[in-house]
Amino acid sequence: MDTMNLIVAKNIRRLRKERNLSMEELAKLSGVSKSMLAQVERGDGNPTLSTLWKLSNGMKVPFDALTVRPKTPYEIVKTSKMQPLLEDHGKVKNYSIFPDDENRRFAVYYLELEPGSYWQSEPHLRGTIEFITVFDGILEIITDSHSFSVAKGESIRFMGDTIHSYRNISAETVVLHMILYNP
Repeated sequence: MDTMNLIVAKNIRRLRKERNLSMEELAKLSGVSKSMLAQVERGDGNPTLSTLWKLSNGMKVPFDALTVRPKTPYEIVKTSKMQPLLEDHGKVKNYSIFPDDENRRFAVYYLELEPGSYWQSEPHLRGTIEFITVFDGILEIITDSHSFSVAKGESIRFMGDTIHSYRNISAETVVLHMILYNP
C-alpha cells in the first residue's frame, strides 16, 4: 500500500494532466510555487494541508480527490501496516480503515483504547450517525448528557453531531469497529 504522500503525488499529477495543465500553469492557478509542486508530485517531503487545499482549489476539485486511493475491485487493509491517529498520549489508537474518500457517505474505523484511556470527539457533520460494535472490553460513551456502557458483543448507534466521548472502563484493551454515516 502506498504512503499518503505517494497517493497524493499520483492524484495531483493525474488530475493536472487530465486538465491539460503544465506545472507552471497549476502553480499560477494555485499560488503554490513550481518547485514545491514538483516536490509534491514526486512524493517528496510532507506537504501541508494548506498547500494541498491551494492545489485542489487551483484545479477546482474537491480536497478528497487528492487523497483518494486507487479504485480496485477489492482491497485488503492491514492495520499492522497503517499508522493510527493517536489520542490521549497514544493510549487511543484510531485506524482509518475505509475513509469517506470516495463520497460514499460512510467511513469505517478500527480503534484500540488502553485501560483508563479517554477521548472526547468534536461534533461531526450535521446528521452524522455513529455505529459502534465492541469486540473486547467495556466502553463508556457519553453523548447528549447520557452515559452508556457497551460491553464485548454489544453495539450502539447514536447521533455523532454533538460533542461525545469514549472511555475504557475495563481492565483490558477495548477493541471496537466504528462506522460513521454521513447523510
